[in-house]
Amino acid sequence: MSSSALVLFSGGQDSTTCLAWALSRYARVETLGFDYGQRHSVELSLRLPLLSSLRDLNAEWHQRLGEDHLLDLSLLGKISDTALTRDTAIAMQANGLPNTFVPGRNLLFITIAAALAYRRGIDVIVGGMCETDYSGYPDCRDESLRALESALQLGMATTLSLRTPLMWLNKAATWQLAQDLGGEPLVALIRTDTHTCYLGERGLLHDWGHGCGTCPACELRANGYREYAAGISTKDTGSRLSPG
Repeated sequence: MSSSALVLFSGGQDSTTCLAWALSRYARVETLGFDYGQRHSVELSLRLPLLSSLRDLNAEWHQRLGEDHLLDLSLLGKISDTALTRDTAIAMQANGLPNTFVPGRNLLFITIAAALAYRRGIDVIVGGMCETDYSGYPDCRDESLRALESALQLGMATTLSLRTPLMWLNKAATWQLAQDLGGEPLVALIRTDTHTCYLGERGLLHDWGHGCGTCPACELRANGYREYAAGISTKDTGSRLSPG
């Protein structure tokens, strides 16, 4: 059993759920966020308050939660022409992908995370990628991440593994996983204090959280919450890329 994990932590619903998942399994957990010029940069301001709140929720989590890292990847935003890095309308592209897809984002994130994990003596990276309820991003697919894990292990001569606990969960099951991990206090924290909206809207608090309510991220989150509240979910909490 691995003893340490580095969680890709953006301040959103999925990464906060993944962090709770990791805190329930590993003796030492560190977090990593990226400032890449994202349009919804408000998520970055929520990270530290969320970490503090998670410590307050559970004494064991408080002991396990270690250092947080926030890295500047603004180069990614500068070379990307997407609705997540530019003030442009969200739309579908000719290739069948939404223009919220930032090419290479997750590939770069995980590669940078692997370099940091190597230096920190951490053997597991945890990410919130999912191909059950998602916008079709190819770098969120299990096949892509398996290939990347293999490349990192070969290129770094390491046994570092990638864990994706949400890979086969729909959004209703992601809410349910939070309930299973931290009860109503964790669900309430995710609802009010995390950020998912692509447009960075933090105004009205809906039953599912803050957001514009119309972008793809808000729609997935809202629909999932309502299915969760109605007791409908599909989950496989054993999802993984490799043992860890």
